[in-house]
Amino acid sequence: MQNKSSAHYQRLYRQRLRERGLIKKEVWVLPEYASQLMACERQWRQPRSGLALTDREGNAMQQIWTAKGLYEALATTELFTSGAARLELIDGSEPSLHITMCEYGELPLFLAVHGEQIIVEALLWPASDVEHQGDFNAEVLRTQKLFPLSCIGLETLADGELCYTMFGALSSSSSLADVVFEIELLADNVIKATEAYEGHLKATA
Repeated sequence: MQNKSSAHYQRLYRQRLRERGLIKKEVWVLPEYASQLMACERQWRQPRSGLALTDREGNAMQQIWTAKGLYEALATTELFTSGAARLELIDGSEPSLHITMCEYGELPLFLAVHGEQIIVEALLWPASDVEHQGDFNAEVLRTQKLFPLSCIGLETLADGELCYTMFGALSSSSSLADVVFEIELLADNVIKATEAYEGHLKATA
């Protein structure tokens, strides 16, 4: 499959936003408010009605997500109804979600709910694909802030293979807009990380 630059995916992403009727507004804020602004932006892309729960008196109630509940709620969001991503519920003792980001070259993400946390994760590459792991690990630690709200770690898969992953975590009581934000941001960060670190990968990777 032909490799595509992040600029290609960015053009498609902006086109999808325009097709949803969204408009671009330029704002100026202090650097320390950048992450909060991004969270607000994602929330304001959702309809006002949302999926907020209320009690009998009409007071807002805190939503505590399960994998199944997220599956049903996410399926109604623009990200999935527009065809920009696909969603699959993986049943088991600990259900999880398999998300395919269509606009990012069919990039697969996995979402799981563990107690008070929601984890969204993507596989980067096997550790064996890295030329010099010590140098690479040091580079990752030095440049971690390049990928807001995402972390890179090492994980041993079920088959015993050691792999690098990128993941984001948020509270299981987060708003649906925040969960969508985390999914889209992680996909974008995976593309950026692949470009930033490709020089550390073996030529055959």
